[in-house]
Amino acid sequence: MSRPAKLQLPLREGVSASALACPAGAWGSLLEFLCERLPTVTRADWLQRLAAGEVLDEQGQVLPADAPYRPGRRIYYWRWLAQEAPIPFEAQILFQDEFLLVADKPHFLPVVPAGRYVQQTLLTRLKKATGLETLTPAHRIDRETAGLVMFSIQPQTRGAYQNLFRDRQVHKVYEAIAPFDGSLSWPLLRRSRMEERSEAFMQMQELAGEVNAETRIALLERLGPTGYLARYELQPSTGQKHQLRVHMNGLGLPIVGDRIYPRLLPQESEPDYSHPLQLLARELSFTDPITGQARCFKSRLALAASAAA
Repeated sequence: MSRPAKLQLPLREGVSASALACPAGAWGSLLEFLCERLPTVTRADWLQRLAAGEVLDEQGQVLPADAPYRPGRRIYYWRWLAQEAPIPFEAQILFQDEFLLVADKPHFLPVVPAGRYVQQTLLTRLKKATGLETLTPAHRIDRETAGLVMFSIQPQTRGAYQNLFRDRQVHKVYEAIAPFDGSLSWPLLRRSRMEERSEAFMQMQELAGEVNAETRIALLERLGPTGYLARYELQPSTGQKHQLRVHMNGLGLPIVGDRIYPRLLPQESEPDYSHPLQLLARELSFTDPITGQARCFKSRLALAASAAA
């Protein structure tokens, strides 16, 4: 017998319902299964959710706290965290039509829910603001990076927009503030092979081997009375993790505010909002695969030289 189609459930505080399959197993109750399968949620929190009617079966019926475990079913719940510190910066919607939404993301705000962030993410905030349950990012930028993020609205056209990024059909322009080096000749092309460090999973490293990361870097201006810092334009033609941060660091010009390169610093539970990473996703341009239109979006945000001082 085929499993029922996934339910289309309403958003709750901007969060879409998560589906969880129930495999064969010896759990005596649904509560026991939930506590073991999703241990980051405490037993007390699961009891609270069940009592509040926030766990549903495949027909959309509320499952009680004493529900027996039944393998083969699918259950639904909404992610939330008992304690989630607010991130005191707002995103701005720059463009929206029937297919796309483009937003300016502030520093420190994650794009999608993960770990200790659910409500305090760009996706959840935008779903809550627009009511668009099918909103899905076409690409990602780091939590520490500010600037443009593009979202698909319609599930049937989602793949076309995501494939633009996969197939390198989007021209991306970033800005960064980093130290100035007068010995380098600008503009330059940084090409290298990047891989994750086995001993430090958060960091990438440049190694000998076939090139898989390429960035064009230009000097825009020197900053301040001393000229120690400068503003750079970065145009990546590939999309490796932390690519811009690694390439700037490889030139001996680590981006101001970077807590991962050149040294992996302790990741603070409460970030220092006065020292953001000075990296901005400034422009996205491409040919729209659905309408055929030439698209060019520009961020309204700007890096603050004073924050880099």
